[in-house]
Amino acid sequence: MRKIWIMAGEASGDIYGAALAGDLRKQGAAAGVEVEIGGMGGPAMAAAGVKRTVDSSELGVVGFLEIIKHIFTFIGVYWRLIKALKQERPDAVILIDYPTFNMLFGRQARKLGIPVIWYVSPHVWVWGKRRIPKLARLCCKMLVIFPFETEVYAASKLNTEFVGHPLLDMVDRRRDPAIERDPDLVALLPGSRSGEIDRLLKPMLQTAYELSKRHPELRFVITTPREKVALRCNNILQKFRRKHPDLPDIPIEVGKTAYYQQAAGTGLAASGTVTVESAIAGLPLAVIYRVNWLSLLIAALLVKLYRNSFVMPNIIANKKVYEEFLQHQVVPRNLVPALERILPDGSQRNRVVEDMLLVRKLLGDDGSQRQSASAKAAAAVWKTLYDK
Repeated sequence: MRKIWIMAGEASGDIYGAALAGDLRKQGAAAGVEVEIGGMGGPAMAAAGVKRTVDSSELGVVGFLEIIKHIFTFIGVYWRLIKALKQERPDAVILIDYPTFNMLFGRQARKLGIPVIWYVSPHVWVWGKRRIPKLARLCCKMLVIFPFETEVYAASKLNTEFVGHPLLDMVDRRRDPAIERDPDLVALLPGSRSGEIDRLLKPMLQTAYELSKRHPELRFVITTPREKVALRCNNILQKFRRKHPDLPDIPIEVGKTAYYQQAAGTGLAASGTVTVESAIAGLPLAVIYRVNWLSLLIAALLVKLYRNSFVMPNIIANKKVYEEFLQHQVVPRNLVPALERILPDGSQRNRVVEDMLLVRKLLGDDGSQRQSASAKAAAAVWKTLYDK
């Protein structure tokens, strides 16, 4: 029996962790041994048979202020996990992103003599490279999903391997060849967290309203991951409609983001994982983000833009794939012309389409029958732990 813990604190990490758990079991089956997976994760990891000590949805907040508000929840979850870790004593702990929490947890695992592997690197290239020596001391292996990250860790001598991006496999698996892009459909993707919705949906609606006046043929759709998020969006939409009764009908769809990334002609999105998904799926975007004033103040002191961007496809390609707008820039006078430039007949449309293909290639799409990122990660984990 092999016992491995996977620690995922966010929705994307939960999805990656679920795929990794399945591929680790395949590695075990090939070696003739059973593999038990435990740790922390969300519904995807639970569905994949992971024996969770903690449901990661308890930690679903973002930003400095939000984390401070929930600090006692974090502390309680942390000590529950440490207690279980001491009892379970897994062969290894695999940390998926979620750096502040996972760094603390990883140190405790290391003190107990449990090997630590990191899958999906913390964004040390954003927060500053001071964390790299700490990660090099903490981890026996770093599995990265962006190609430039091997260069980031090169000087530290940390054993680092690029395994490709799991989203490349996920987006391609759910692609439906029967779906064609609707050139007149604009997808609004305001994010999944309440703070994002509150700060971003209104300027999205203002932009849609102005665009509809200039391009009456356009239609709009709001796409959200969960019913709870949709209800929040609907409240904001109805409030906006009371002031603008001539706003075109804008349906709110739940759980259909992947469909609209393939079916919409253009999109306006919150910065985040959805921008990478959209680039892989081939959806031209304008990208926006706002945070509260305290998070912005702290970020201004601690965060530095890597490759002069906060949008992941732009960082991957080291060029402006998507136009990006932050804080006070998130206004219709900027967003309307940005979207017009990437509409099917827009001046930047062809350039964006070509750049999205470049992003796919850099993430590991070489046009051949490739091994999935999670399969590569599982093989690397197995080799590190057991094939010595």
